[in-house]
Amino acid sequence: MKYFCTTLMLSLAASIGLSCGGATAAPAIAMHGTPKYSPDEGHFRYVNPTAPKGGRLVLGRVGSFDSLQHFIVRGARVDGRQLSHQSLLARGYDEPFTLYALIAEDIATPPDRGSVTFRLRPGARFHDGSEITVEDVIFSHEILRAKGRPNHRFYYAQVAAIERPAPRTVTFRFKDNRNRELPLIMGLMPILSRAWFQSREFDRVSLAPVLGSGPYIMDIVDPGRSIQYRRIKDHWAENLPAQKGQYNFDIVRYDYYRDDSAALEAFKAGKVDLRAESDPKLWAKSYDFPARNNGAVRLLEFSHGRPAGMHAIALNTRRTVFHEAKVRAALAYAFDFEWLNKTLYHDAYHRTRSYFENSELAATGPPSSAELALLAPYRDSLPKEVFTQAYTPPATDGSGRLRGNLHTARKLLAQAGWHVKNLHLVHDNGGKPFRFEIMLLRRSNEKLALHLARNLAKLGIEVAVRTVDTPQYQQRANTYDFDAMIYLWDPSLSPGNEQAFYWGADAAKRDGSRNYPGIQVPAIDSLVQKISDAPDRASLVAAVRAMDRVLQWGHYVIPLFHLKSDRIALWDRFGRPALTPLYGYRLETWWEDPAKAGIIDQQRN
Repeated sequence: MKYFCTTLMLSLAASIGLSCGGATAAPAIAMHGTPKYSPDEGHFRYVNPTAPKGGRLVLGRVGSFDSLQHFIVRGARVDGRQLSHQSLLARGYDEPFTLYALIAEDIATPPDRGSVTFRLRPGARFHDGSEITVEDVIFSHEILRAKGRPNHRFYYAQVAAIERPAPRTVTFRFKDNRNRELPLIMGLMPILSRAWFQSREFDRVSLAPVLGSGPYIMDIVDPGRSIQYRRIKDHWAENLPAQKGQYNFDIVRYDYYRDDSAALEAFKAGKVDLRAESDPKLWAKSYDFPARNNGAVRLLEFSHGRPAGMHAIALNTRRTVFHEAKVRAALAYAFDFEWLNKTLYHDAYHRTRSYFENSELAATGPPSSAELALLAPYRDSLPKEVFTQAYTPPATDGSGRLRGNLHTARKLLAQAGWHVKNLHLVHDNGGKPFRFEIMLLRRSNEKLALHLARNLAKLGIEVAVRTVDTPQYQQRANTYDFDAMIYLWDPSLSPGNEQAFYWGADAAKRDGSRNYPGIQVPAIDSLVQKISDAPDRASLVAAVRAMDRVLQWGHYVIPLFHLKSDRIALWDRFGRPALTPLYGYRLETWWEDPAKAGIIDQQRN
């Protein structure tokens, strides 16, 4: 982090009891190292600063929504929060984790990061014209800590005190200085209007728009079906370096469809402008239609440098049948990735093995000395493989014959007390049959789930596959009312506090977290803390890799697969910057090209 000892920073440093030489104070903060952009740079390099404003972008979503309240657990939330609401700082997407000035025009934090001070920007306003104040920042912290989503409650509970050292200035003091990510987490806090909520219930599912401060305002709502956002012309943040060249469409609309097939047909009919395509079969087979053949529709691939994440079948260990690791490991032997990839997916996928696949954070080979030092206190409670070898998912020859794999699965199940009787797998203790349900949201995953169910039936396991609607899926996921479900944990290049929300023991007990497997392992809690406390990148990488090993050998999920690029189908009406950032393409940096849009609109009509 660079030092900027301006008069302002001297006063800020003094207000939190520091000398300028000991405080890091700037309009940006990086988790590790120095921010990429200096204060005199006017925009991110992955944007077009002169991108034209205007036009519209229509996106399709699968499912439905019954709430415009983004910040509570209850309800099926509408998409688009990033358009209507803002935080103190904004993220740069060509760095692992760096934040730049937005509602706050400056940030100061001492070297130990035991506190953080923000000075609010004059002119930062909510959509009703009211100024964003320190009172709004404090209210946002307090209401989200008391009634917000579990991740908000977890993060904000680590604040010991809030102070106002100067006008438009607020300081958060933390309970301890071990968690070096907390100043950045505070910078990402969504800022809500205290006055607006004075006469409204915060934790109520509602179709009334929540007052925001972002570049768009909720314009037209068709409950459950569509929401339209309208760009605010001359928005107060439009020319800030962290916003320049972004949020260019006058209208952004999300249309909801009952399933992915309907969403695809809507795209082909020109009702949706752009579609992210993750299904290789559809990519290969479903875009052969006139608009694609005449060039009106294009298929593009964007490479990126972010982790692929863990796309997997989560096994809910809160259920008795999944208590034992040997049982969970056995189920993975019934998943034939090689056959599925060849038969259904045109060999487009790569097998996922790490929770941080496709990045330096993934655990590969034997653990390093730094990893072993972190793992050593838990040697007696962890599988021995954690300390000796890398995890590799069971593989096949792609022929569809699983005899060897199923034999291994039977041995593991037998060691856990499960044996076949009358064609059903039952437990030696009480004879209870092994059966469970895989809950799905997307029908496109049914073939995959049914494939696994058929193979598990050969072991005597009864598996039901059930696709449910969005509200039911969200409710059951939030309360862990499922046996197994398909989910994608999508990590960043700079993991931190959110890992406790994904894998922590406390999160496993709280509704609405993403610890869907119900993991409660002291070693993981310790490693999550090491990740948050990491003083430098090398320490972070070692802690993440060590945690990756514990998760892998815990067999909490059946790993699925990933693509190594983002695939986009679009009607050719857009302009986009020449550079794609580290995290992949960003639609907020795109714009409508009037000439292209005119041609496409004529063809559609």
